[in-house]
Amino acid sequence: MWRGRRGLLRPLGCGVEELRCRRREREAALRKARREQQLVSKRLLRDEATEEAEGGRVVVILGEAQIQEFLWLAQRGIEEKERERALVSLRRGLQHPETQQTFIRLEGSIRTLVGLLTSNHALLQLEAARCLHELSHSEQSAVAEACLPATSYLLTYLSGHSSDFIELCLYTLGNLIVESEAVRRQLLPQGIVPALAACIQSPHLTVLEALGYALSQLLQAREAPEKIIPLVLGSTLPQHILQLLQPGPKLNLGVAVEFAWCLHYIICSQVNNALLITQGALTTLGLLLLDLAAAVQRTEDAGLELLVCPVVRCLSNLLTEAAAETVGGPMHLQDERVLAALFILLQFFLHKQPSLLPEGLWLLNNLTANSPSFCTSLISLDLIEPLLHLLSVSNVVSVLVLTVLCNVAEKGPAYCQHLWPGLLLPTLLDTLALSDTEVVGQSVELLQLLFLYQPGAAQAFLQQSGLQALQRHEEVAQLQDRVHALQQTALHG
Repeated sequence: MWRGRRGLLRPLGCGVEELRCRRREREAALRKARREQQLVSKRLLRDEATEEAEGGRVVVILGEAQIQEFLWLAQRGIEEKERERALVSLRRGLQHPETQQTFIRLEGSIRTLVGLLTSNHALLQLEAARCLHELSHSEQSAVAEACLPATSYLLTYLSGHSSDFIELCLYTLGNLIVESEAVRRQLLPQGIVPALAACIQSPHLTVLEALGYALSQLLQAREAPEKIIPLVLGSTLPQHILQLLQPGPKLNLGVAVEFAWCLHYIICSQVNNALLITQGALTTLGLLLLDLAAAVQRTEDAGLELLVCPVVRCLSNLLTEAAAETVGGPMHLQDERVLAALFILLQFFLHKQPSLLPEGLWLLNNLTANSPSFCTSLISLDLIEPLLHLLSVSNVVSVLVLTVLCNVAEKGPAYCQHLWPGLLLPTLLDTLALSDTEVVGQSVELLQLLFLYQPGAAQAFLQQSGLQALQRHEEVAQLQDRVHALQQTALHG
């Protein structure tokens, strides 16, 4: 890590700035990686009671003749019940990929289904929509393309009165949106964003959850930053999303999870995060973080982590925006409350969802990166020791913990006095003995900051280590030269 830099030792301020720049470069790369990890998925909505009643029936692959027969009966059957039964049989057959492929190859099949979807018979409309929903869940992009003629009608029905039907249309649109760029190209000029904005005022939680899913699919499109997210930000959707994320008795976990991911995708696009901040996103998310920390202490309910993850990501990314510094401090909340809540969640992750520990530590990194007050709170609340205990979890966690400690150390001598020596000295000796070069490199950076600001730290470290840890890594061994040079700089002013 230090190879090729031995002759580049600079005065005290420049050394710290160099360390800071390198860490910021790595953080920028990490943020980019997080933005690119999207959660594209598809949902299948089925009536549990109906599925239970039909549970004894095996899904049969339908041939062309059978599909044509069911479509003919659905169109021209004598009784409405007979027509409905034909569509039910077709829907069950469409649960099989082979039937789906046969169906879309049949000339006029989609046109017939769209005709039933737009009929005056509510039960036939519902069954036709369910058939389209089965098709929308296909993993074959050609199936989604075949459903294109139905999408305009599905969009129109979002303004209907049946919450069940609206929910079904939303999930179907969500499945088709993520699969087909042609579907998105058709729906955008037809007003899908205003239609979704109207739906978000629905009093039905099932509709809101389905809406959150459909919107999240739309926001993950490749063209979203250029063509979709500006439309969303120009609508009433962001304000309503933030209202749905307000902590309190009305907060619904399922709805909140869907819209928290929506907010995450909007923020990751970096189209206009300043607007979200002025609309109160930091405050809302900060209060929700406090509420979630209280909730994980009260309940064993698995599922809270589904909301914690996007909330933590949203906060982490918003804190990197310049506008975050102009709103009176992060989240308008006391530093102690935010840090206490975050450490409660870190403990929760450690025992329940250890894979989410890096998410919480990334937020802690962004909180402490440019904020002496958060670093002060970290020390005053005695949170350094719990932080050090996390070093044994994994190498990824270790790097993030050491990065946070670097954030504290770079604030100057007063902060370094609270870090050194304490548990930090034996801990750093242990990390320097690891084989992971990134962990070792981050340990070296922390040591250099301590040596810069604590005149006796280098001597104490070399005496304690006996140089054994330094000799195990060529990169770390070169730190000796820097130690002696820094000592000379300190002695000669």
